[in-house]
Amino acid sequence: MSRPVRAMLDRNELTDRIERGEIETIVTALPDLYGRLVGKRIHGPYFVDEVLDGGIHLCDYLLACDMDMDPTPGYAFTSWEKGYGDLHGVPDLDTLRVASWLPRTAIVLCDSVEEQGDSLVEVAPRTILRRQIERAADMGLAPLMASELEFFLFRDDYATAHAKGYRDLAKSQHYIEDYHVLSSTFAEPVIGEIRRQIDASGIPVEFSKGEWGPGQHEINLRYGAALEMADRHVIYKLAAKEIAAAAGWSLTFMAKVDEDLAGSSCHVHMSLQDLEGDPAFPGAKRLAGVPAPVSDTFRWYLGGLLRYSRELTCLFAPNVNSYKRFRPGTFAPTAVAWSYDNRTTGFRVVGHGASVRVESRMPGADVNPYLTYAALLAAGLEGIEQKIEPEPMFEGDAYGAEKLTQLPTNLRDSIVALERSDFARKSFGDDVVDHILHFARTEQSVFDARVTDAERERYFERI
Repeated sequence: MSRPVRAMLDRNELTDRIERGEIETIVTALPDLYGRLVGKRIHGPYFVDEVLDGGIHLCDYLLACDMDMDPTPGYAFTSWEKGYGDLHGVPDLDTLRVASWLPRTAIVLCDSVEEQGDSLVEVAPRTILRRQIERAADMGLAPLMASELEFFLFRDDYATAHAKGYRDLAKSQHYIEDYHVLSSTFAEPVIGEIRRQIDASGIPVEFSKGEWGPGQHEINLRYGAALEMADRHVIYKLAAKEIAAAAGWSLTFMAKVDEDLAGSSCHVHMSLQDLEGDPAFPGAKRLAGVPAPVSDTFRWYLGGLLRYSRELTCLFAPNVNSYKRFRPGTFAPTAVAWSYDNRTTGFRVVGHGASVRVESRMPGADVNPYLTYAALLAAGLEGIEQKIEPEPMFEGDAYGAEKLTQLPTNLRDSIVALERSDFARKSFGDDVVDHILHFARTEQSVFDARVTDAERERYFERI
């Protein structure tokens, strides 16, 4: 059993801490389509009097805008024609915690609820994940997840990085520091502070380590129930950036910050429990290549992942940059295959007995965890329902196996795959799929219209 999570607050403790002046501000936010937290900083007494039970009003364009906060035409959910009205942000008090990295601050995440009525907004990321968790519960199962997020750390602050056009930044280290204790010591003033403050904010930390790039790091969080883990993921990303900024540094969760460096991944570990808390993946049957006996539930879940993940790649690689990470020989997968403890395949089975689980190596660090978890669950649960047998385990170097199903190499092909997916529409509904498709098409159109430095360098003089 893991130790109890610290720093979580209930309403009485929050009220007491506000009255004692220990908490003055409550960051009240919800995740948008990018997985960013958007919301308000609310004065403590007002939060207790008006928001704790009443929620907050937020413009519904937050679920229908782009990275620059421009209202994006073409969404069915909201538009200029519909007046861009409000949605209701209802605090989920299970997420209420001290934001230890900020002075006298707490943070709580909200569900998106329709302004007229009490129905969840179906296209909201938290709702999309909730629906798959509910589907699992109807099958007598509860999903557990963990995110392994990688990032690059720079000695320039964000303002300096912007002024430099995000070029020629000073990485926190000048050589690959994978597992190097000496090298990671030099980054400890920032990395150590992130570990300490995240753990003190009710997000249990396992460890940090240097990664497979100069200035690249990873901080691993303890696994948890799927929704709780997605909440931890987005709060951690916010805190990590704010802690780095406070130290005068910056970090990025871009999937591919430099074509010459390793990409940053978000490996997702997943398993299932029954509703009594017993692991559902161990069993009595042997699956060739897996050293421990597994259950039918495990086999079929893996079978669903293998069958449906390619058409859901949009939810693992959500923007144009994401696909530049999928390169042979970089520890990022290029093919849909599974193996036991093989880092070249898209799915890596690891663990023994109660710890046996599946790791998806497809998602990058830029993912929206709610959408990624929902996609993985939808595929795995469909496998269980349809009793889909996994293909035989792959052995060897998946990068050179041309007969394996290949992942899409660009966002445009992923959009087509999702658009044609009857499975996705069955799992999420037309409204959700169309909303995600429009979001992805908007990302693609932004880059289709942009003139890049690479184009000027290649064509300015010589074309």
